[in-house]
Amino acid sequence: MTDKVFVLDKGYVRIPVDASNRPKVLGDDLDPINSAKVSFMKESLEFGDREARLLAFLQREEHSSVFRHSAITFEVYAPLFVARQWWKYAVASTHLEDQNGWNESSRRYVTETPEFYVPDMTQWRSAPDNRKQGSGEPLKAYSDDAPYKDAGDFWTHALNTHIQEGVRLYDEAMENGVCAEQARLFLPAYGLYVRWRWTASLGTILHFLEQRLAHDSQKEMQEYAKAVKELTAEHFPVCMETIS
Repeated sequence: MTDKVFVLDKGYVRIPVDASNRPKVLGDDLDPINSAKVSFMKESLEFGDREARLLAFLQREEHSSVFRHSAITFEVYAPLFVARQWWKYAVASTHLEDQNGWNESSRRYVTETPEFYVPDMTQWRSAPDNRKQGSGEPLKAYSDDAPYKDAGDFWTHALNTHIQEGVRLYDEAMENGVCAEQARLFLPAYGLYVRWRWTASLGTILHFLEQRLAHDSQKEMQEYAKAVKELTAEHFPVCMETIS
């Protein structure tokens, strides 16, 4: 069984385990079936063709309440810009605000070595035509007299230089007595890797995948959504069959 999926250059998504070494997963494909059948005082004890048809119907007709009784906890290590998009889905199995299932590591308390997402020279994308967000084709090469013949090589080098300077100032500030919660201001923010745990109902996960696997979602976000789908399919395989 897959327990961790690596994403981008340094990131990952995994399902943590409890004290008994069991994945932090509540439920299986039968849960939404029986949540629907309780209306008729019925219950299925095993998953068969009839249950598969009912599950497909429930997903197709968006009977979302039956998918709120199952949940998964994920641990994610991703660049900050991914985390801030992901926050939109920070709901657990109820609608109450105090049930948001999201806890993130804080550089107020920890000073682990900062890591950053750095696209390699082939991964830089151009701005899209006639759109205010998203991205287009890979960047084209510069002219022959440019300092870097390849645009991607230039921007990868520039980003690494920017990160190195920020980390140098961060380390220097703390060495000179500045508190960690202020020293972190020197770290380039958007590409900084952060770690968090996200507990979400199966309904929330399905909604997340529908939106973040879409072709117009940011590519880096799509890669994390693929990891979430792969891990969820280990425990809810039939539910995931309908997710493209």
